[in-house]
Amino acid sequence: MPEVNQPAPDFTLPRDGGGSVTLSELRGAPVVLFFYPKDNTPGCTKESVGFSADMEAFTAAGAKVFGISKDSVASHDKFVAKHSLTTPLLSDAEGSVCEDYGVWKEKSMYGKTFMGIERTTFLIDADGRISRIWPKVKVDGHVTEVLDAVKTL
Repeated sequence: MPEVNQPAPDFTLPRDGGGSVTLSELRGAPVVLFFYPKDNTPGCTKESVGFSADMEAFTAAGAKVFGISKDSVASHDKFVAKHSLTTPLLSDAEGSVCEDYGVWKEKSMYGKTFMGIERTTFLIDADGRISRIWPKVKVDGHVTEVLDAVKTL
């Protein structure tokens, strides 16, 4: 996992609704990347809805916000439509960005181990350096905490 003050690993990923996003092209503004395990699961839905609900506040603070999972663009499109999300969702179907950011981890549930995305958020400053990392995110209160951190940049 990259560390605070290191340059954020660059990427280009397809997004919901078509097109793609290249991280390095967003320099000049803070960027929030929230990695989440799966579209349409309870915690991921709550987190995505939360970021969407506060999107105007993030925009007012000058920040861009993106959700990233290994789900396909088609899955993201359905997720966005079902929950009226305003947060752009990026598809890392190959998992390379998850690997670069160190969020692809061994997890366990009900005694079984498997590989999956550990819910993690990165705040990247206007110069493209990692300003803050929230590993093992608990969804309740998280969006507000991230927004408060954005406002301090």
